[in-house]
Amino acid sequence: MIRLVLNVLWLIFGGGLVLAIGYGIAALICFVLVVTIPFGVASLRLAVYSLWPFGRTLVTKPSAGVASGAANIIWVVVAGWWLALGHIIAGVGLCLSIIGIPFGIANFKLVPAAFWPLGREVVDQP
Repeated sequence: MIRLVLNVLWLIFGGGLVLAIGYGIAALICFVLVVTIPFGVASLRLAVYSLWPFGRTLVTKPSAGVASGAANIIWVVVAGWWLALGHIIAGVGLCLSIIGIPFGIANFKLVPAAFWPLGREVVDQP
């Protein structure tokens, strides 16, 4: 029950909707440019994860291979480092108040996803 409350508050006040829309727009742009479709899929994964982060976690896919690692390097150079930095800055800012600490932690959970998204999947926590 607490995860539902945190997710609804995150969606409204924590920036979850804004993050999901931003990642969704990035995914659409990646889908239009056919070569970047794998990055679009990763961006959609980030949109869904940033929309409802509490009670979910990111795990490595066992089937991820060398291609996803190489694509992740391109992702880090092009977009991953500034996305991760943005989540870190937002997390620190939210942790300055007691009420914002859960939302700051949610931003910190999004850092590895934003930095290295390919070859990972979002799963529910037990």
